[in-house]
Amino acid sequence: MERTTLTIFLLSVYVIAIIAIGIWNSKNDSSEDYFLAARKLPAWLLAITFIASWWGGGSAIDLVDHAHNNGLSSFWIYGVPVLIATALMYLFSKGIRNIGTISQPELMGQRYNDTVALMLTIFIIVFMVIAATVQVIVMGRFFHAFFDMGYENGAILGTVIVLTYSMFGGFKGVVLTDLLQFVFFLFTGIFLFYITYSQSGGLEVVKINSIANAKEGYTSFFSNVADNLAYVITFGTSWMIQANIWQRISAAKTGSDAKKMMFLSFLAFIPLYLMVTYTGMFSSVLYETVPETGIIPDMVSNLSSPVLSAILFVGLCSAIMSTMDSLINTGALSLTVDVFQKYIQPEAKPKVGVIVARVSTFVMAAIALFMALKIQSVLTISWIASDFLTSGAFVPLVLGFLWARGTSIAATMSMIFGLLFSTYNLLVALGVDLPVAWDIASAKQAIIGITISLVLYVGISLLTPGDTERSMRFIRKANLFGRY
Repeated sequence: MERTTLTIFLLSVYVIAIIAIGIWNSKNDSSEDYFLAARKLPAWLLAITFIASWWGGGSAIDLVDHAHNNGLSSFWIYGVPVLIATALMYLFSKGIRNIGTISQPELMGQRYNDTVALMLTIFIIVFMVIAATVQVIVMGRFFHAFFDMGYENGAILGTVIVLTYSMFGGFKGVVLTDLLQFVFFLFTGIFLFYITYSQSGGLEVVKINSIANAKEGYTSFFSNVADNLAYVITFGTSWMIQANIWQRISAAKTGSDAKKMMFLSFLAFIPLYLMVTYTGMFSSVLYETVPETGIIPDMVSNLSSPVLSAILFVGLCSAIMSTMDSLINTGALSLTVDVFQKYIQPEAKPKVGVIVARVSTFVMAAIALFMALKIQSVLTISWIASDFLTSGAFVPLVLGFLWARGTSIAATMSMIFGLLFSTYNLLVALGVDLPVAWDIASAKQAIIGITISLVLYVGISLLTPGDTERSMRFIRKANLFGRY
């Protein structure tokens, strides 16, 4: 009872603090202010919100469980794709910021046409809704494991908390709360790493334990890498073009600040993901099997100190919330800028744009919550959400910066293929009896999707007339490699 009461108290204080930050930053004069914080935030702060967005619920809970079962090579599931995506965005960040658009579809509208921009909007909204749904599910299960409340009530409570401060504060509110959430979760991650290390006896005991349990290659970084290639390919390529990260790049003051943000993030991700991976490996000595609620929630709820247990619980909640708020805010950006302001009311006053932005934030959260209450298990679907971006958007987005000959028709056809291909795989994953020549959520599927997308883009570009002047104007404006 003491533990529960203390946890509720600290969680309440934390929630009041982040909601206050959101309301304090609720003054926004335009959608650019609301979604990009008027491009006034420093690179180090943007780096922290970027790290908080990716080093969130999945890393805190899922990667620890994977590392418990499979060892050091589990780093390939999240860590390697994050590093690949961050390195690629480092190369493209200056160009993205130099274009100066608010949203990703606006950027592609400048490079191609409105049809391509609309297709990308569809991809972004689908991805953000499904990805946010995963975080709602994680939050619901975590509250269910720690408190005497049902999954549904936990999911609703977590969503309401995130929605409140996100809806009022916009991107600036999200960034500032991400800073607080990152500090909380960093403390939690370091403490759990120390606890598992000290209680397990260290890496030598882990090696002995893995041998005793016939876990071959448990401490090898390159063991069973082939099994994780699907994650590397799909997550690495889709995360590189993830709209909520491009939003942070666009919010940088300059192109140089955008590159600095990505460089700082890359350096930080290496120890952070290794720490989480080793936490899971050390826990293999403490847990014979992964508990139903997950290793991390079980560890936190069973700590002998009620104070530490409550603090770490809040830290884990902050990790999940930092990922959820980022996804909801970016989905709302697409609904506001790329749907309402472009197709419904282009001449809307800036204040109207802010109101619509808040309504869009509510809509994104509501849809994610509805899906989480109905589905409750979307691991494979989450992977396919990334496959939508990999198969349908990666090639047109990346080559749009590099190849002036790429045409709007080619981009449109490549994206239509990606939409159909990923939807087909999604239906199979949901149990629809359709013929497939590959395993769902496999490296083969990822390679087939991105290869056909590339072939379509290049082949159709060579066969159709393009607007070379428009393409070169875009590439010169991006000035990706400083040639102009």
